[in-house]
Amino acid sequence: MGAFFSHKIDTVQRLLLSNSISDWLIAGIVAVAVWSGLWILRQLIASRYKKYSVAQHRLPLRLLAYLAGNTRQFLFFAVALYAAQDSLNLPERIQYIVSRFVLILILLQAGLWAGRSVRFYLESKQLERGADQVFAGSLDIINFVARLVIWSLLVLVALDNVGVNITALLAGLGVGGVAVALALQNVLGDLFASLSIALDKPFVVGDSLSLDTFVGKVEHIGIKTTRLRSESGEQIILSNADILKSRVRNYSRAQEQRALATIRVTYETPPEKLQSIPKLLEGIVREQANARFERCHLKTLGDSALHFELSYFVQQPNLNPLLDLQQAVNFRIIDEFRRLGVEFDYPTQRVILARPPHP
Repeated sequence: MGAFFSHKIDTVQRLLLSNSISDWLIAGIVAVAVWSGLWILRQLIASRYKKYSVAQHRLPLRLLAYLAGNTRQFLFFAVALYAAQDSLNLPERIQYIVSRFVLILILLQAGLWAGRSVRFYLESKQLERGADQVFAGSLDIINFVARLVIWSLLVLVALDNVGVNITALLAGLGVGGVAVALALQNVLGDLFASLSIALDKPFVVGDSLSLDTFVGKVEHIGIKTTRLRSESGEQIILSNADILKSRVRNYSRAQEQRALATIRVTYETPPEKLQSIPKLLEGIVREQANARFERCHLKTLGDSALHFELSYFVQQPNLNPLLDLQQAVNFRIIDEFRRLGVEFDYPTQRVILARPPHP
């Protein structure tokens, strides 16, 4: 009977890992207390997050409130587990497993915090700029690259702490990375091209572009492609690498746009009216809003008409489109020429039939 009870006691001790029941109860109470304290603290901070999320508070304070409100439960579990094991006398192997498990959970939460911090910062800068869409196209690209770097570093730290020789791993990854880079050079080319677009900002979402034979407004700048909406309605999808190789014309950043018109009048127009035409056209342009007159000259003595060349600019083309200004100027030219009796010329050919001389 004594041997039976001794065997049972040994079995219980093995199950309790050489700790008494009271030790386990104390460890459980510590774990629950730590978990509950952290959970209550997070709830208090999260309940005040809306108060600290307004722009009047400083960015670090808003960031801390944002991160505290987005803390995961597994971090509380990791801290509670680490606090509870101090109350127990555990075997060295189990302590090693618990400590590494806790470390991995903490690194996981650190990665989430770091990723959210990057996105919070970028979105805060975007809000500060208001309607300015400088970050609209590059936000996802910068966030993706930052998260990729963060998680790569955290994975290496985690592997190093669980006993993996990351020096040999990095060497192997270096050799394998060359092969992968060669196989995915087109994809990587588009990725680096998207980074160049995000950092250099040759265009942003909403800009009107001309790319070789394609014309449209930028709808989205992605990691691999950029999407344009053409004037006829269809969506144009272009590779980022191809865009950087092209000659890009960004019409949205033009402070002025030039209009060059050739006005043809007949040779029968009286000289005094011909001499008044440059001043007349200058006055028509100057009376238009957001228009800047450049010059007007009788440029060419054509085969069947006199060619006046009129050059002017539309200022703030995004607010006052060039075609609207050209239309207004053309209507005024027609009205004034009709008032003065100046006739426009149109291409004609004059055929003169000569009679043969009489014998």
